[in-house]
Amino acid sequence: MSNNLKNQIENIVWSDALHRFGLPGRILTALLQHLYAVLRDMFAGQLTLRAMSLVYTTLLSIVPLIAFSFALLKGFGVDQLLEDRMYLLLEPLGDKGREITENVMRLVKNVNGGVLGGVSLAFFIYTAISMVQKVEEAFNYAWYVSKPRSFARRFTEYVFVLTIGPVVIVLALGMIGSLQDEAIVKYLLENQVFGPLFVVTSKVIPFVLVTATFAFLYWFMPNTKVRLGSALVGGVAGGFLWATLGVVVATFIVNSARTMSVYGGFAIAIIALIWLYLNWLVLLVGAQLAYYHQNPAYLRIGRREPRLSSSLRERLALNIMLLVGQAFRESETSITIAEISEKLGIPSITLDPVVAGLEGNGLLTSTETEELIPGRDLARIALGDILAVVREIGETGSISQPRWSPAVEEIGNRLDTAVASTVEGSTLAELLDQTRD
Repeated sequence: MSNNLKNQIENIVWSDALHRFGLPGRILTALLQHLYAVLRDMFAGQLTLRAMSLVYTTLLSIVPLIAFSFALLKGFGVDQLLEDRMYLLLEPLGDKGREITENVMRLVKNVNGGVLGGVSLAFFIYTAISMVQKVEEAFNYAWYVSKPRSFARRFTEYVFVLTIGPVVIVLALGMIGSLQDEAIVKYLLENQVFGPLFVVTSKVIPFVLVTATFAFLYWFMPNTKVRLGSALVGGVAGGFLWATLGVVVATFIVNSARTMSVYGGFAIAIIALIWLYLNWLVLLVGAQLAYYHQNPAYLRIGRREPRLSSSLRERLALNIMLLVGQAFRESETSITIAEISEKLGIPSITLDPVVAGLEGNGLLTSTETEELIPGRDLARIALGDILAVVREIGETGSISQPRWSPAVEEIGNRLDTAVASTVEGSTLAELLDQTRD
């Protein structure tokens, strides 16, 4: 795309020309901006690349994941529901979806109780957790989060999801299946009031279930605080894309049977890979939409990391230390990077270099639960030391032995002296006292 065409499109998308049409114009403008932002991120390549990476991880993890779930559900006596309802995800593939389901379940059943013991069980759990970790990394990318969960949080939360998730999903599918009981269905269909409503509901429930699953993933998986409303927006968008994609893929498979016959036995594998890739891509697109809904200021700049001026970085370092000091002093609790990001309205990926510099100089300490606390007594943290982190060390390190012009060197020294005199003798404890007054 030429720069002129790109500039013209951006001028149309980001202008307020449609606002003159009132509320419909503003809604259309917002839709165009979100669509442009997602397409821009997709063409950048990272979303598609991560979707392909998740396909590879899924192929390695699918049998351990289902076997782990199968073993859990067997204790509840509802393992048969997993086999009966797994086809729902692959339904758009038609007969091929049924064949894939049968093959996967055959592999799972071959993993009997004797195999799931000792080292094998540990390997299966490790593979399943690795799968969830990959998903978290992909969501963290969509949410501009550079720091993953700590090992302790990752292990406990992942095991909780892997343990409770299959039970909740199968119970939900079981409730949907109970709606298909012949007696109930016959009664509802014959009822003049509930008949049409039941027909519509039976079509909508799978979409609602997928939307709820997507929304939960968008709310839970990123290592940052996601508002429920934004997660729901992403879930609805992801569910709509998934349902639309299912219709498109099903139509394609029906109309390309002759082409797929050329691949013979490889056709089922090719279809499965394509379907997995499209599902992961839809999931990541929904996550990106959820992020932009919560952070509309980044719709236009996208993944371009904001370039902070020296003045802004100085204020950022001081504000980070101020928030950490307030949390530590006022309630004897601490604060995370995600919470600082939300308070300041700055993505955590932008905060990370400054936080790393503060930690490296002993001004901050990160706990096992990813909380930030002062690195030493508040009265021993000089404001000059905080500013020195971003003024002298910077984000890219210092330059060795620069050869400044004498005139420039003199101006630089005067600036350093002015900054030092402004905060001379002031500490973080004193700054906290001033904000309290």
